[in-house]
Amino acid sequence: MSQSVTGSTMLRRQIGRKFESLRKAAGLTMEQAAERLDRARATLHRIENGAEHVRYRQADVQQMLDLYGASAEDSEVLLAMTAATRENKNWWHDYIGSGLPRWFQLYIGLEDAASNIRQYEAELVPGLFQTRAYTEQLLKLPNGAINAGDDEEQQRAIQLRIERQALLTRFSAPRLSVIINEAVVRRPVGNAKIMAEQLHQVLKAAELPNVTVRVLEFSAGLHAGMTAGSFSILDFPRDSKGREIEPPVAYLEAATGAIYLDKPHETAVYDSIWADMTRRVLNESHSKSLIQQVAEEYSRA
Repeated sequence: MSQSVTGSTMLRRQIGRKFESLRKAAGLTMEQAAERLDRARATLHRIENGAEHVRYRQADVQQMLDLYGASAEDSEVLLAMTAATRENKNWWHDYIGSGLPRWFQLYIGLEDAASNIRQYEAELVPGLFQTRAYTEQLLKLPNGAINAGDDEEQQRAIQLRIERQALLTRFSAPRLSVIINEAVVRRPVGNAKIMAEQLHQVLKAAELPNVTVRVLEFSAGLHAGMTAGSFSILDFPRDSKGREIEPPVAYLEAATGAIYLDKPHETAVYDSIWADMTRRVLNESHSKSLIQQVAEEYSRA
C-alpha cells in the first residue's frame, strides 16, 4: 500500500477491523475477550475502532492473536501492521492536547487520507476555508474545547486549522464538495471586515479545480439536511484492482465529542440526505454570485 494509505489513522482502522473479525471468528464477545485478556472493555473498543492513541506492544498483540486462534498468516500481517504504527507520526500529533481534542484527531487523520470529501455546514464556514480572523472569533465561544483565557493554546488551534488547509492544494489533493446553508453566508461573525475577508476566502477556495461550493438558499424550504445538522462524508482511495480498502465514513461533530459512522446502512442514510440537498442547492455559478454579492455588502458596511 502507498504511504498515503498506510498513514497512522488508516492503518489503525484496518488493524481494528482485523482484530474485530478475529475476535468474532473465535466466538468471543468484547466482554469475554476483555476478561480473558485482563483488559478493560473500553481498551478493546478503542483498538477495534482504530483510536489514534492506542499503543500496540508486541506482547499484547501476540496475546490477542493467541486468544483468537489467529492463523500464522494473520499473525504475521497483524504483527507487521502494529509494528508500523510505532514508526509513524502524523503532522497533527504535535497539536494533541493543545488545540486539538483527542476525539477530533481521528477525523484529521481520515480527512488527510480521503480521496473525496462531501461536507454540509449549517452554521459555520468550513474549517478548511476559515480565515485566521474568523477562527479567532469562533474561539471566543464557550465550547469547552479551548481555554478562552489561554492565548498560546488559541494560537496553536488557529495554526492547526491553517495547516489543515494545505490539504486542498497538495499533490493528489482530495475532491471537496461543500454545501453551505445561506445562514453561513449572511450571519455576521465578528465585524463586516472579517466577514468580507472570509467570504472572499471561500470564493478563492472555490476556484480550485478540486473544490466545489454550493449554497442552499432559505427559499429551498424543507430539506433533508434539517434532520441531520452539519456532517461530512469521506470516501477513500481504492487499490490497484479498484477494491475498497477503507469503507466510507460519515462524521458528525458535537461540542464535546464526535460520531463516526461506517456501517453501510448508516452511510447510505447520509448519502440520501446529501442527494436530497444537491437537488435543492444553487449551482456553482449562482452560488458564487450570491457569495460575491453578500461579500460586497459587507465591504460597503
